[in-house]
Amino acid sequence: MQIRLVTPDGVHRCALDDLPGLLAREDGVLWVDLPEGDPGVAVLSDVFGFHPMAVQDCLQRNPIPKVHVYPDHVFVVLHGPEPGVGGHIHYVELDQFVGARYLVTVHGPVNPAVDPAAAQVETDAVAARLDGGRFRPSSGPELSTAVVAALTGRMRAHLSARTSEVWRFEQQVTAGQLGDAEQFLDGMFRVRHGLLTVRTMAALSHEVYGRMHALSVFGEQGRPMLENNMDQFQRLATMARSQEDYLQGVIEFYQTRTNTKMTIAAERLAVIAAVTLPITALSSVMGMNVIVNSRSDPAFIIALVAGMAVLSVILLVWAKRHGWW
Repeated sequence: MQIRLVTPDGVHRCALDDLPGLLAREDGVLWVDLPEGDPGVAVLSDVFGFHPMAVQDCLQRNPIPKVHVYPDHVFVVLHGPEPGVGGHIHYVELDQFVGARYLVTVHGPVNPAVDPAAAQVETDAVAARLDGGRFRPSSGPELSTAVVAALTGRMRAHLSARTSEVWRFEQQVTAGQLGDAEQFLDGMFRVRHGLLTVRTMAALSHEVYGRMHALSVFGEQGRPMLENNMDQFQRLATMARSQEDYLQGVIEFYQTRTNTKMTIAAERLAVIAAVTLPITALSSVMGMNVIVNSRSDPAFIIALVAGMAVLSVILLVWAKRHGWW
């Protein structure tokens, strides 16, 4: 657990026993950051007096973002993307209790395959700004807004990485360097899944902050901060959707080229079948009677082969006129 008191004089590290006194102060902004599995999680109920259901939400994984508004604070659940193996995207949960003079961040449970450090990317980034003297929030909502901005930065970085992969696939498709078709198509769909994940996270988070904005949870002074968060999430969702559409165009381009090649191959096979049809038909009927006999009639064999050639040429001309080749 990390406890910081932010005042105009600087950032002060505090101990767990100092919390009751820090909450009673009327100056400064208190920030308590609880990593996953921290034994000090009891302070949520014992010191801050948060609602038991909200505390329970911090101890379990929540599939979607949510917001609960209480008389003196707001409880918010958000998610950030973390790339996994094989294109899988982990949902990294960040829970916040936002009061007028404090912020409590709780890192919810994550998949065991995720590095625990990945769950603290946003809070570590904001803590570095605080400790370095580059950021001095004057309220809990302002500090929360900085954490949310770091979360949108994480989404933007993930979106940028997936966009780079989209460009790579587009270059390969237009250049015709496809390699293994199944593996190539699978890779494009995995990238689209990553874009869809960012869009879903951003869109749901936008709705959460839209609800907070509608309720004016931070008053008129906090409305610009909520609007800023909403704008960031909405723009991320729009950009992710645009990249999805672009990738879908690349996929359709790839599928069109593949289907065209298959169509051309089918047409050529049809021409081959048409040309060899009279040969097959005549040889089926006459072959045994012409070759396997007491003696072979050269004239008859020549006439039969000539008839096969003429019929094949006629069918070839007919296929050409129909545009088969």
